[in-house]
Amino acid sequence: MPPLRLLALAFAAFLAPGAGIALAHPHVQVETETRITHDASGQVTAVEHIWTFDEMYSTYATQGLDKNGDGQLSREELAELTNVNVEHLGQQRFFTVLKHERRFVSFGAVRDAWSEVKNGKLVLRFTVPVATPFKAAGRPLTVEIYDPDYFVAFVPADGEPMRLVDAPAACKLDYTPPRGGGQSAATLSESFFQALGPNANFGAQFAGRYTVNCQ
Repeated sequence: MPPLRLLALAFAAFLAPGAGIALAHPHVQVETETRITHDASGQVTAVEHIWTFDEMYSTYATQGLDKNGDGQLSREELAELTNVNVEHLGQQRFFTVLKHERRFVSFGAVRDAWSEVKNGKLVLRFTVPVATPFKAAGRPLTVEIYDPDYFVAFVPADGEPMRLVDAPAACKLDYTPPRGGGQSAATLSESFFQALGPNANFGAQFAGRYTVNCQ
């Protein structure tokens, strides 16, 4: 199992071989809410993420972080976990594939990152600025959120998982379901995933695609 995956989401020994827990893909599920933000001139400026982790991961990741023993986890107590997650997620481009007319969009340094626990689940919030703001007018902008190795399953949250913030009125948002449909990788063995090449991009088939078209 790639060490970076363990670091990226603070899995540590919980997912390590020999930990006594059966491994299956995906290891963690994350519900996503995403905001595509625009400036006053209509340029795309950033992607805002709100990620809610499943209860099992949340319980493990936050063990021992309640330093004052009040039964609550403050932003300050979660700050180190936030920093570790953001730092290593950055090495994976935040599992976010943003393309403008099929060209990859580069990101800048993360800002406004913080975590909280809601209803027993860890929630990570962070903003990824676009390195060079641009107008999407006349050219499709697509957004996909997925882990190529499928250690993490990203699924849209209920309600309105994708929003356009301050976008021009002529912009329209569409969603295309994952190519894998209802297919699950849970029945595949760990050896199957270990045998995949570094560029297999297996997790892409489980990713839905958001498309923004602006006149």
